Amino acid sequence: MFDYALYDPETRAPATDVPPGSCDSQVHIFGDRDHFPVRPDAAYVVYQATVDAMLDMHHALGIDRGVIVQSTAYGNDHAAMIDALHRAGPNYLGCGIVNDSTSDEELVELHAAGMRGARFNYHPKLKNRMPVPDEVIRTAKRVAPLGWHLKLHLNSVDPKPITDLLADVEAPIIIDHMGPLQYEYGLDDPNFAHICELLGRGNWWVMLSNGDRRSVAGFPWDDATAYAREYIAAAPDRVLWGTDWPHPLHSGPVPNDGELLDLLERYAPDPTQRHRILVNNPQEIFQFN
Repeated sequence: MFDYALYDPETRAPATDVPPGSCDSQVHIFGDRDHFPVRPDAAYVVYQATVDAMLDMHHALGIDRGVIVQSTAYGNDHAAMIDALHRAGPNYLGCGIVNDSTSDEELVELHAAGMRGARFNYHPKLKNRMPVPDEVIRTAKRVAPLGWHLKLHLNSVDPKPITDLLADVEAPIIIDHMGPLQYEYGLDDPNFAHICELLGRGNWWVMLSNGDRRSVAGFPWDDATAYAREYIAAAPDRVLWGTDWPHPLHSGPVPNDGELLDLLERYAPDPTQRHRILVNNPQEIFQFN
């Protein structure tokens, strides 16, 4: 289990200002270690990634809104998340880890605290219990009436059996980190074709994140840019952007978060496109008050 800062604390402003109401659709936070213990087998912890540090980062970027995504280090204990949402205020919502052990009463409490999504983590590096198919369907049926979205972290796995499982679910479904792309195949990647097909169904969304860290081309990440531009062309109203701060399990040089907004400008050179990705699309799916 790692315990060190994975982010550049000296966040620089992006080259181009972002519009008011911009949203970072995925960050993680950690609470005080004495009050919010992590799982003993957690894949990582970043105790420096407090809600205050996250808010400082967003202030430097010009970001007004955000979605705090539950770290697998906490399992489905959302105490640190609830504390962070309370501290961050109404411009921040949450996405948690929900399964059969989450009671109906807990769901009500989580919703009242600002939770608006349930995430299913399939990435093997996260050391979490893999979601069980029947349990995923049960969870989807429980959270959909609350207006929640579903979120899939599919890196390093075959996405089709999982996405097929949710074919009849009508709730919005977000695919994290541009999907489980195999960058060495470029636009010929069958996983990329599959994500594009899902985007054609109307309730599937994709998160533009981690393109820099998964690129095989390296800076300035032309391979990630090619994927992102195709996603934007395919579903301009169902594309989101996130920093994935504090960049857990990053194996290479961690970018300054200002660089990631500069990368978004390469993904979406048109200011109208960026406004949609940063403001309109998050408002549509997350329903900020």
